[in-house]
Amino acid sequence: MKEEVWMKELQEQMVQWRRHLHMNPEISFQESRTAAFVAAKLKQWDIEVRENVGGHGVIGTIRGTQPGPVVMLRADMDALPIEDEKDCEYRSTVKGSMHACGHDGHTSMLLGTAAYFSRHRDSIKGEIRFLFQPAEELLPGGAVSVIREGGLEGVDVIYGIHLWTPLPSGTAASCAGAMMAAADDFYIELTGKGGHGGMPQATIDSVVAGSALVMQLQSVVSRSVDPLQPAVLTVGTIHGGSAQNVIAETCKLSGTVRTFDEHSRSVMKERLHTITEQTAAAYGTSASIEYIMGYPPVVNDAEEAGRFFREAASVFGASGVQESPKLMPAEDFAYYLQQVSGCFMFVGAGNPEKGAAYPHHHPKFDFDEDVMLDGVKLFIRMSEAYAEQHSARKA
Repeated sequence: MKEEVWMKELQEQMVQWRRHLHMNPEISFQESRTAAFVAAKLKQWDIEVRENVGGHGVIGTIRGTQPGPVVMLRADMDALPIEDEKDCEYRSTVKGSMHACGHDGHTSMLLGTAAYFSRHRDSIKGEIRFLFQPAEELLPGGAVSVIREGGLEGVDVIYGIHLWTPLPSGTAASCAGAMMAAADDFYIELTGKGGHGGMPQATIDSVVAGSALVMQLQSVVSRSVDPLQPAVLTVGTIHGGSAQNVIAETCKLSGTVRTFDEHSRSVMKERLHTITEQTAAAYGTSASIEYIMGYPPVVNDAEEAGRFFREAASVFGASGVQESPKLMPAEDFAYYLQQVSGCFMFVGAGNPEKGAAYPHHHPKFDFDEDVMLDGVKLFIRMSEAYAEQHSARKA
């Protein structure tokens, strides 16, 4: 069968796989049926399969006939606890769960890439591993357990693709260095002394202390972080009191911190603790703080980012390849990049004419399915280019 005909059929298969996965989503740490679906496909193509990696993770391996490096390609498999509000034939059949971030597409793209390389084994230099990762959406993140269980052993380079609807179909983006933010969360409880709303002198008002703290925390970014380093501190919730005439004994706040480098990340954590404790003391309350360190920043290797710009141009054309701005959402692909060289890449998937106009994590989220073939081609080009360069260096 001619290659272009086979690739067209592959695209049709990927759409079928994606729609099956979309109709049968599984949230983080529960991806058993998805993993079984993936493993069955890989085995069908005579690909070596390792299952239950870091939970429900699956790693497929193809060893080439020629010596070379170990290239790993990664896709995430988990869905989100969101009710699907789309009106389409492949709407989620699982109440309260849907693929609202494109992971069904990522899984299908990587299956498509595995199918391609299983068909072209003789051209592979080295080894290609296909990592289908669980639990990207929920801390501590599936990447941590995959690494802990040896999923990266022997890997020379790793690539990941995220279908990205803010970018139009037919485009791709990435950058060298920090690309996506570290995401940390905090939970604060201020405790005072409750009492009658008409007798404040006999109380210690936790809501007043909480209100002051919200304002004080706004100074962390503006006065403690290098103004050349992007950072965000958001107080997302504040809860205190149960009646209009009662002074609340406790006030609870929660929020998120986003940074792109470890120094700023450390400064934000330290200052939040200091300001919280001192503000609480100034208002006569006590404070308890839970600060959860989430995913680190996604930091692309400069050489691999350069490879992206060269190879993506052959897929999308020079005008279709962009330098990505820094983005505040987080990704646990960051953990892999702390261990080995690699690059995280966006493939544009927005297309309002096909209903792909809603943001990620929206109940009506969808993407342009035609771009999955672009993702496969990008995976192929990055893998082959790395292997060629590695072999040339060894020669």
